[in-house]
Amino acid sequence: MHGAIITFSFALITLIVGVFFGYAFCKDSYEKKLSQARQTADDIVSDAHKAAKSLKKETLLEAKDDIHKYREEQENELKERRQDIQKQENRVLERQDILDRKDQSLEKREENIEKNENDISARQHKLDEKNKQLTDTLDEQKAELTRVSNLTREQARKIILDNLNQELTHERATKIKESDEQARQYADKDAKALIVAAIQRSAADTVSDSTVTTVTLPNEDMKGRIIGREGRNIRTIEALTGVDLIIDDTPEAVALSGFDPIRREIARMALEKLIEDGRIHPARIEEMVDKARREMDDHIREVGEQTIYSLGINSINPDLIKIIGRMKYRTSYGQNVLSHSIEVAKLSAVMAAELGEDVMLAKRAGLLHDIGKAIDREVDGSHVEIGVDIATKYKEPEVVINTIASHHGDVEPTSLIATIVAAADAISAARPGARSESMENYIHRLEKLENIANKHEGVDHSYAIQAGHEIRIMVKPEEISDDQAAILSRDVKNEIEDNLEYPGHIKVTVVREVRKVELAK
Repeated sequence: MHGAIITFSFALITLIVGVFFGYAFCKDSYEKKLSQARQTADDIVSDAHKAAKSLKKETLLEAKDDIHKYREEQENELKERRQDIQKQENRVLERQDILDRKDQSLEKREENIEKNENDISARQHKLDEKNKQLTDTLDEQKAELTRVSNLTREQARKIILDNLNQELTHERATKIKESDEQARQYADKDAKALIVAAIQRSAADTVSDSTVTTVTLPNEDMKGRIIGREGRNIRTIEALTGVDLIIDDTPEAVALSGFDPIRREIARMALEKLIEDGRIHPARIEEMVDKARREMDDHIREVGEQTIYSLGINSINPDLIKIIGRMKYRTSYGQNVLSHSIEVAKLSAVMAAELGEDVMLAKRAGLLHDIGKAIDREVDGSHVEIGVDIATKYKEPEVVINTIASHHGDVEPTSLIATIVAAADAISAARPGARSESMENYIHRLEKLENIANKHEGVDHSYAIQAGHEIRIMVKPEEISDDQAAILSRDVKNEIEDNLEYPGHIKVTVVREVRKVELAK
């Protein structure tokens, strides 16, 4: 029992000692963990503070950047608005300056107009006074003349006018003769200048080639047969063909002169057939002219067909083919229209191929761009308008119609092909030597030259010769005297110098021929 108590006591003491040592050990361990926990907490708090400070700085920097960007945007917008306002102010100032200048100009004009009106009024008043004085003086002179001569007013007036007209006519004729004599004295001095002017008339050869055709005769006797009895054969040929036959001293040759090349070619064909046949009289002439006209129609169609065949163009109206053939007998500025159109078609095809456009359509448009020139002498209007009408009538593609309308800049081109053809047209026309003075200008100058002479009183008829370098005027001898003929030549010369532009010089010849015929019975 006592031993048990001792054992129990020992065990209790041991337990108490163990508990004490366990508590001490646990306390040290807890304090270490608590210290570590506190250290960790402090580290977390420190890191949190650092992160917070860093985040705050980043937020502040971003906010500052945003504020800076916003401020720049506002400043730029404000700057643009200021610039717009400044521009508007400048425009307003410019308009104000323009209005001020216009006001000043209008004021000056009003002042000038008012001044001119005053001057005109003053001049008109002076003219009225002078007119009244002249009228009064004339009435006094007429009354005095009537009183002295015992003539009526009409008789006295006729005598005065006749005498005055004779005096003026003689005086003007004398002055003209003196001027002509003085001009002859300076002829040697002006000779070189005239020669240079003659050399510079480069258009003469072109005009001659374009308006005159020569037909070779087998012998000189054929000229008389062509003229016929009292000239009936030559009059028949000229009436049927519309060309002039020039039979001069040129051996074994007759010249056909006319501005229409088709009529001239028909006349040539008919005359050659008559010469070959040998029977030349009005009925045979009419038959040969009709036959030549039919052959000419066939030839024109063959020319058109050969042209489109050589270019490889298909599906063209037969009537349009005939019009294409007519271009062979038309020139523009001395350049054959058909040759020019073929050249433009080929140039257009080459450029279209390089640019990737429709080559055949470009050829078609290039060939037809001047189609209006084939009939522009028979139909009113420009060759562009006529060409558009022809292409529309024969249902050509819209590109071709626009090309014809725009190749001289009359309308805007709607396709690249139209621009290509316009360029090819300019290239063909601009070649050195391709063109010279136009036939149109030449014909217009000859017509105007004859009209200037024909409008004068007493002129029977006139005609231009020597390629327009001489005008020969036939007057009525019973109405025009020799003195008046000299005055007429000078008046026509002055009008030609004032109204015409021409190379070199133009000789004015007035012919006054008197014929008296009596019949002996």
